[in-house]
Amino acid sequence: MMLIYPADVTAPPGPRPDPVDALMDAWHAELPDVLRPTTELSKRIAQLARALDQATRGVLPELGLTVAEFDILVALRRAGEPYRMKPNELARALLLSSGGISNVVNHLAERGLVRREPSPDDGRSTMIRLTPDGVRTAEHAVRANADAHEAVFAEASPTAVDAATRALRDVDIRHSPAPRPIRTGRNPSRS
Repeated sequence: MMLIYPADVTAPPGPRPDPVDALMDAWHAELPDVLRPTTELSKRIAQLARALDQATRGVLPELGLTVAEFDILVALRRAGEPYRMKPNELARALLLSSGGISNVVNHLAERGLVRREPSPDDGRSTMIRLTPDGVRTAEHAVRANADAHEAVFAEASPTAVDAATRALRDVDIRHSPAPRPIRTGRNPSRS
């Protein structure tokens, strides 16, 4: 099922071959038993995730933000008024360590985008809260990121985007089993 067309033959109408098609063709020719029903889907999702990540990383320097700073500002803004969370809530929401959160929060506080304040529920703990400048920066960053992501999908029709969204919603991976360890054929106790 090669998708390479000789110069004198026109490709059939429809989507043009892309890097995922080339990858699938190569594995089909070389080791077809590695192809699964989900192989192409996973490769296309990975390719899309890379494009979206690159789009985000492309706009952050203009805003003077790192990815971690962006994530924290956006998480706090998404929390709604009063735009605050406990450090451990932020760490859980962003899958970061509390030490990693603390370093980024310190930098954001130095820039006047967040501040630490006592928790209203427990005076021994603190909350991280967006300042008014932090709210404006977070909103500007979210809009810039949304525009960058929109540009990734610029050539896709609204119908295709809607269909892909609905189809991916049906692929519920939240309850998938953990991946099994890879067996190398070696006995680790004899290494």
